Amino acid sequence: MSKVILVGVGGATCSGKTTLAKHLKRILPNSVIIHQDDFAPPQDLVPVHPVYQVQDWDAAPGAIEWPRLVKFLKDVKADGKIPPDHKSHDHLNEQKDVPISDESFARLRAEFERIAEEKKSAGEEVVWGLVDGFLLYWHQEVIDQLDVRIFLRVPHDVLKQRRHERHGYHTAEGSLWRDPPHYWEQIVYPAYVDAHQPLFEHGDVEKGRYVEEKVKGLVLLEGDDITMTEMVERSCEVLKGM
Repeated sequence: MSKVILVGVGGATCSGKTTLAKHLKRILPNSVIIHQDDFAPPQDLVPVHPVYQVQDWDAAPGAIEWPRLVKFLKDVKADGKIPPDHKSHDHLNEQKDVPISDESFARLRAEFERIAEEKKSAGEEVVWGLVDGFLLYWHQEVIDQLDVRIFLRVPHDVLKQRRHERHGYHTAEGSLWRDPPHYWEQIVYPAYVDAHQPLFEHGDVEKGRYVEEKVKGLVLLEGDDITMTEMVERSCEVLKGM
């Protein structure tokens, strides 16, 4: 019998969420990554910001085709595999190498291989679905599909610097999106704050205490205080209990 475990790895753009998800994929046997960005609308349907008159890829209501994503996650849980017609464009985007220690990787990989063998002997095969996205905790139906909920919180100034160092993002159509002037200050960060205020006390996305009632069981990782190795280690400790 297959058991699908969906692991949300969320956080702002440039928080390190995709890097963390890719490290977990290397560690977890029988695992796949589902990139939320693959569920953005076609480029010609991306909403235009009412004030700044540029396409707004970040405001939660229009940034993702939510019914399509919800259906996809439900189908993956039901079938235990990625639909064969699903295509991702994540490989087109630049990915900065943020390694973890070889010792941690080898130890964790061996531990999860052992766990997988034990479960298989008991008649259960675990499939790990790593759901990577910048808006994982905005839409309740998406939240409900996630068995593990991890969130990377990184300070504004660090996010801004990382975003400005990027050359752009590839769309599903293959074109390269480059941020217009002031896009971070006017659109990206305000949209992130708007979508995530409910998760934190007093709406303080930088330093506020996590509000349990909004997203139950959220694993909050302070991404500017710990290394990627520590983030992987903490995430794996949670996953061992599944």
